[in-house]
Amino acid sequence: MMISMEFARGTIGLWLPSCLLFILLAGCGGGGSDANASAPPSASATRYHSTDAIIPTSGLDVPDGQSLDQTVTTLLKKWDVVGATFAIAKNGRLIFARGYGYSDYEARQVMQPDAMMRIASISKALTGLAILRLKDEGLLRLEERMVDILPEYPLPAGADARLRDITITHLLQHSAGWDRRISGDPFNQVATIANSLGLDKPALCPDMIRYMLGRPLDFTPGTRFAYSNFGFCVLGRIVEKVSGQPYELYVRDHVLAPADVHAMSIGKSHANERGQFEVKYYMYMGAPPVQSLFPGEGRVPAPYSTEVLTADSAAGWIASAIDLTRVMTAVDGSRVAQLLTPETMQLYIADPHLPGWSDPRYWGGLGILVGPTPTTWYADGVGSGGSLLFHDSREFVWAIMTSSLPQDAVAFETDLRATMEQAIPASFMGSSADLYAQYPSPSLPPRQQ
Repeated sequence: MMISMEFARGTIGLWLPSCLLFILLAGCGGGGSDANASAPPSASATRYHSTDAIIPTSGLDVPDGQSLDQTVTTLLKKWDVVGATFAIAKNGRLIFARGYGYSDYEARQVMQPDAMMRIASISKALTGLAILRLKDEGLLRLEERMVDILPEYPLPAGADARLRDITITHLLQHSAGWDRRISGDPFNQVATIANSLGLDKPALCPDMIRYMLGRPLDFTPGTRFAYSNFGFCVLGRIVEKVSGQPYELYVRDHVLAPADVHAMSIGKSHANERGQFEVKYYMYMGAPPVQSLFPGEGRVPAPYSTEVLTADSAAGWIASAIDLTRVMTAVDGSRVAQLLTPETMQLYIADPHLPGWSDPRYWGGLGILVGPTPTTWYADGVGSGGSLLFHDSREFVWAIMTSSLPQDAVAFETDLRATMEQAIPASFMGSSADLYAQYPSPSLPPRQQ
């Protein structure tokens, strides 16, 4: 379940819960973890990492990298997070790539720099880029209305008339009229939606759209900002309708492949469906299992309790930190041909001056978050762990992801972001060789195609 809170400093990507997270959990009141289902070797252990433990690392040692290693391993110990990956690029070159802790705690498999994890709301950045690629291909206009593009989702009798005014721009800028602080987030209501539609399995995004079109908007589209997971569910269906391809395939062909990324995909829901390069997910030590949204499964570890496909275009992708930097260096054009035209790039990061932000230094671009300067773009999220992707004002591109969450996920994510934004020295040079060659993005295995 994904229940939001207000975000520190105005950021919208950290959709942290006051209770629990949709992409991670099925219901409020408790968590779950693989550690609970399969206990660590020591029955008396209460932590994954003791405060004096040596956290294993992998990847090439680089000049000035020791301070970065110390920063990440200190965070893992402080918050008892199982594992993390961290990658840094500059001027189109990968200059740092490290893994920390474990990708499988029970098996003591050391985390590798190119391990793949669920990226939660960073998925929205991919969806935004897909929409803008369709614009640059001449297949849609940002001022087009949702109802005109998706007539297969007709408005029911008595529907809020303002639904007819929602445009693609409104959806991208989180200003389409849905405010989960007022009416709740439909991603928190998956079971309710499934029951109302007579489904015997978790509701997917198309089901959610049919349900939501019968509910009133919370404000007039385009008048203010209110973070919306549901808006990106709609954008995923627009990608499919306009492109004529399944959402995932269009993103892979038109966003990821031009960035030389071939390994990313929509994730799977169950532990036995884990991809070849995907980590095992954990919550805090001793967290109880939760009720699965899949009928007949009972209580299961929380990261495997819900349908990832429900949130495909909002929060469903898996990736490596290295591949995320590949995407962002394709956005800034420092490594390959720039993904967006110059005109669209200006729109991508422009400030729409919408009210609703707690900090005016930040704003929502077109599927990306921006601030406090126009050269700082970022995406972030919380799901089965924490994830951050940044293009900072010094033109460092960096990504960090973790494979677990501590009990106080809100405080952890706040600390993770505050710490990592200050972690890279301005003078950091990293590897003299481009590490992208060492970590190619492998083609997807047949399981995920």
